[in-house]
Amino acid sequence: MADRLLAYVLAGAKRATCWSVADGQQTHVGKQMVVLNGSGKPRAIVQTLELEQRRFCDVDLQFAIDEGEGDETLEDWRRGHRGYFERNGGFDPEMMLWCERFRLIDVIGD
Repeated sequence: MADRLLAYVLAGAKRATCWSVADGQQTHVGKQMVVLNGSGKPRAIVQTLELEQRRFCDVDLQFAIDEGEGDETLEDWRRGHRGYFERNGGFDPEMMLWCERFRLIDVIGD
């Protein structure tokens, strides 16, 4: 999954991500982070542009599109992310998420 998501970032399609508030605040506006590939090698640097808390049920189509994972409708996004959260600690449509928008700063390596 890491390599697939990284490919979206490198292609410029993925400009956002989200995670459960229960997993903690992992970034802040202005922070630059190294993105690793599936083998743990550095491949890109991204910078957080926006970070807010939002309930799962309040995520809108624009954010889903900005996540750039091929979801063409909000229903696709909700179905895919619901499955992810169910596999990784639990799901509730009212659960709070950290919603981050970022930009690609640099590509590392080839």
